[in-house]
Amino acid sequence: MTDLNTPVTWVDARERLPWDGAPVAAAITGRYPAGNAESDTAPGEAFWLVRPMYFTTLHFGEDGTEHRDCFVDSDGFVRLPYGLADDDTVTHWAELPTLPGRTTHLVLGEDVQPALQNAWSARPAT
Repeated sequence: MTDLNTPVTWVDARERLPWDGAPVAAAITGRYPAGNAESDTAPGEAFWLVRPMYFTTLHFGEDGTEHRDCFVDSDGFVRLPYGLADDDTVTHWAELPTLPGRTTHLVLGEDVQPALQNAWSARPAT
């Protein structure tokens, strides 16, 4: 029987970073809405949440800004490891799990349907 349970190991972003191009779950901390330096309004509520991202050693933002050793989300928003920026930083990261019942993150072509059928027939361990 296929095991659908996946252990997660969180890594402190201050201690070690993922490999270049790694898809990760990133624990992000910051404030929402963020405060405005030109405004007298207080910064918003503190948050700590998990988002899927990828890590890269070099990223160029839409405006051409160069970022090194950063985490990037699906919207292209860049976050740095905790301690390297003041707002919206990554405190911890974990490798994303593999596909259910697989040891890979990707299945292509004629192998997709059998892989899906195998995963759908599996049950999580209790």
